[in-house]
Amino acid sequence: MTGSSDERADAELLAAHCAGDPHAFGEIFRRHKDRMWAVAVRTCHDRELAADCLQDAFLAAYRRAGSFRGESAVTTWLHRIVVNACLDRLRRMRPTVPLPDYELAARGDEHAQTELRLDLHEALDRLPEGQRIALVLVDMEGWSVAEAAEILEVPEGTVKSRCARGRAALAQALGVERR
Repeated sequence: MTGSSDERADAELLAAHCAGDPHAFGEIFRRHKDRMWAVAVRTCHDRELAADCLQDAFLAAYRRAGSFRGESAVTTWLHRIVVNACLDRLRRMRPTVPLPDYELAARGDEHAQTELRLDLHEALDRLPEGQRIALVLVDMEGWSVAEAAEILEVPEGTVKSRCARGRAALAQALGVERR
């Protein structure tokens, strides 16, 4: 094998893991654990549940590394596994999705910010799961529509329509006029 773990691409590391390299998957985990943790926390809205989901996801990735076809980036493949692990657990309980800590109201009015954040959480919790997850991936995580479609394993048009319907429902629930 050429180069150190730091120099090797994710796909090379995954191939090395499949070939029996005992350290390769650990490097993939080290590189991506923080971002995947953020995805799990934002998807689950519960740190303990997110930790369980992340553990499930990395175990699944470790075991199913041989199924990686290389049609997407390893990080996209991992993201899909994390989202699916979260969705599996959330389907068994009341689904929730957190909102990032954005400045949602006047800068000096912490009470108004907190109130608006709570209203947004409540409105987001009432969205159908597909719309909620699409909005989290595209609007909160910053994935492109194409990347979100790949992660969710649905057509791009489905992600676009879920986001549009989700945004419209949030605007209506919050009493915001849409242009």
